Amino acid sequence: MIRPVLLILFLWLPVAAFPGHRMDMDSMVMNENPTRLPQGCAGIAGDRTITVRAGRKYAKPFPGVVFAYDRRSWEVAPCTRLTVRFINEDHIRHQFMVHGLPPDLYPMGMFTIEVSGPGEETASFILPPYKKTYLVHCDIAQHTEHGMKAQLKVAGGDGDLASLPGLTKPVRPDRYPTRWTGRSLLLLALALIAGAALVWLGRWLIRAMTEDQP
Repeated sequence: MIRPVLLILFLWLPVAAFPGHRMDMDSMVMNENPTRLPQGCAGIAGDRTITVRAGRKYAKPFPGVVFAYDRRSWEVAPCTRLTVRFINEDHIRHQFMVHGLPPDLYPMGMFTIEVSGPGEETASFILPPYKKTYLVHCDIAQHTEHGMKAQLKVAGGDGDLASLPGLTKPVRPDRYPTRWTGRSLLLLALALIAGAALVWLGRWLIRAMTEDQP
């Protein structure tokens, strides 16, 4: 009896302490804000809904990328109430996390949706009126480094972020230089000679066996 009570208390406390938070066994939302206007917004300019899918299969077109969103860039108008339908298609946790929002409305400047496995969650927040490009990424360990990142542009944004799969160049591109030394060149030459010798020997054996037949 004690364990179910503790579980209910664990799930209820974040909601009670932070009204914009909610969580259950499958998903979590942090800093949802569908009503409070950011400073500089006279009202909600409009409502917009986007569907964001996350999974390994969206990384396949990009060499070296393990995880990705199905899209890596969205554009919205200032003071838009944006509803995000976040769908996780992997059997591990993924997040849709936005950085750089006003900290007076969004603690630590973040809005987050997390889904712990195959499933979906929906939440809304209101964007500030400023022309800015916001970082979107998955904050699960190393998922950002492995490609799960995107950008959200308000009023056209103030530039593109680097290292977005299929959209922008990485800050530090991966390089795999080949360092040729005298020894490696010798080994390559020997390998080529050995390969040619095997081909010649195979043809000679086939010809010899054919000639021996009556």
